Amino acid sequence: MRVIFLDLDRTLLGDDYSPKPAKGVVKELRRAGFEVVFNSSKTLAEQEYYRRALAVEGPFIVENGSAVVIPADYFPFPIGGVRRGNYILLELGRPYSEIKAVLDCMSDEYGLKYYGNSTLEEVMAFTGLPEELARLAMRRDYSETIFRWGKGGFPEELRKKGLRVSKGSRFVNVTGDTDKGKAASLLLELYSRLGEVESYALGDGENDFPMLEVVDHAFIIGDLSYSGAKHISSLDELLEVVL
Repeated sequence: MRVIFLDLDRTLLGDDYSPKPAKGVVKELRRAGFEVVFNSSKTLAEQEYYRRALAVEGPFIVENGSAVVIPADYFPFPIGGVRRGNYILLELGRPYSEIKAVLDCMSDEYGLKYYGNSTLEEVMAFTGLPEELARLAMRRDYSETIFRWGKGGFPEELRKKGLRVSKGSRFVNVTGDTDKGKAASLLLELYSRLGEVESYALGDGENDFPMLEVVDHAFIIGDLSYSGAKHISSLDELLEVVL
């Protein structure tokens, strides 16, 4: 079995958040037998939108490794977790209410703006998301995204409170003590019960580094470089090197 973890923002998706440019790539990966797993800072609601658009049906990882979301009965063995609708969630992060409460206590001092203290219109302005996707992004379960701050020092204060701070391609992400690599490792362990697994990952931001560490073949796209990851210039090049 070959499993590939794919970041979404600025990896599969461009600045306009459209899934259309990625359709051909995802289709070719699935045709070649890859299990395609989105591993993104995006929420469950957002990822459902992209899974439908890109015809991806298996497990996925939400909010920077805060939960592995698995369709019920996907694995032929019990996996524990929390049932939500047609999914089983393996939760690694902290509840959103806890993270928001910490940020709410700091927001005035540091001039923080994030989903939880922004209007829909502000979220659309900060992110460039269209209204439909902005509403989905505001349906958060485990993490916050800091769009703007008035002074530095807040990452250190958040870490003192047991939260993890990481940088995405555009914004600062705040989660519990988890990351994309922890979630990917957990899912790979489940896949390994089905047989031998060869793992791949593609990302573009610092918050993708933990994911790139835990796979057999790591790729990075965009302006950053990462030791152990092959730099590629486009999604088409990804197909050239993995197919």
